[in-house]
Amino acid sequence: MSEPASITQGIAGRYASAVFDIAKDGNNLKAMEQDVDALDAALSESADFRDLITSPLYNREQQASAVKAIAQKMALSDTMANLLGLLADKRRLFVLASIVGTLRDLLAEDRGEVTAEVTSAKAMTKAQSDNLAKALTEQVGKSVSIKETVDASILGGLIVKVGSRMIDTSIASKLNALQNNMKEVG
Repeated sequence: MSEPASITQGIAGRYASAVFDIAKDGNNLKAMEQDVDALDAALSESADFRDLITSPLYNREQQASAVKAIAQKMALSDTMANLLGLLADKRRLFVLASIVGTLRDLLAEDRGEVTAEVTSAKAMTKAQSDNLAKALTEQVGKSVSIKETVDASILGGLIVKVGSRMIDTSIASKLNALQNNMKEVG
């Protein structure tokens, strides 16, 4: 991992852990989960929102007033609205995406779940997703939820990441392995 990514993860981990503890102590984990889903959707769907949190062109006051208005519009909990305000005040909104990911992991861990990141060449059906979740649950020993990504460049098969483990059955990786084997022979 590169040094800037490591620093960002460290900052995000501290903020996420603190806000998670506040929500858990206040028995507001359900609201936090809704906030995380809403922010995750906003980050993936809105280029303007991503620009707001990452661009150095906006000053502290502009970011603070913008995230306050966004928090009200999205009906975020007070805890999450305060976090956004603090991040804007400290000029750390750039770590919001990492905080959202870390909060999602903490919420899943609290429920006794683990999230599997699955990349497939085409979208899986509900039955395929359920079967994969069931098989992974048997392997991991915890309830598994699937976060699916579609990437046609893998040609076929799946790439499954659960925690630090990765299983790559994609056709693209098999073709690369075959190409490397042929280079060694020739």
